[in-house]
Amino acid sequence: MENILFKCKGIITFPENITKKHEVQSEWKQTIIIKTNCDIENYYSWFIQKRFNLILNKTIRGSHLTIVNDKMNLLEFNKFRDIFENKEIIFYYNPIPVTNGEHWWLRVFCPESENIREIMGLTRVPYFNLHLTIGYANNRNIEHSEYIERVCKRYDHLKVEPRMNFEDYKIIDMY
Repeated sequence: MENILFKCKGIITFPENITKKHEVQSEWKQTIIIKTNCDIENYYSWFIQKRFNLILNKTIRGSHLTIVNDKMNLLEFNKFRDIFENKEIIFYYNPIPVTNGEHWWLRVFCPESENIREIMGLTRVPYFNLHLTIGYANNRNIEHSEYIERVCKRYDHLKVEPRMNFEDYKIIDMY
């Protein structure tokens, strides 16, 4: 099968704290996301439900990519808000869902976000790599989700490829 990526766009945002955990961590951990303003995660969640009868919990912030979720000085961080907030950004996602048995996501390439991270003094790629979360299994369906992962990997349906170069993919423009 040919490796493809879908080209998509979003808006860089500096999200507000939503949960108590966000509030507690906001003194030392700063976050920047790309809001997609579309329903990518809903579509793939629906697909997983129809194919595997697995209902995933939705993400708190809707369809987004987290490009910064790092320890950073707040004053230093706020300088970048003036530069990058509400900036349109292009990203590319692989349409084949990936799972670790609990979380489900799509692999993402976003060279521009890697440049932003580098400008901010961070590593080019986040700790968990760039990804778009589709959803996650909860206590009631985690065993089913883990079973799906095992079976799909056994038959290479969710085979995890080694990190490929961006140039190794065919791009399909989604907008």
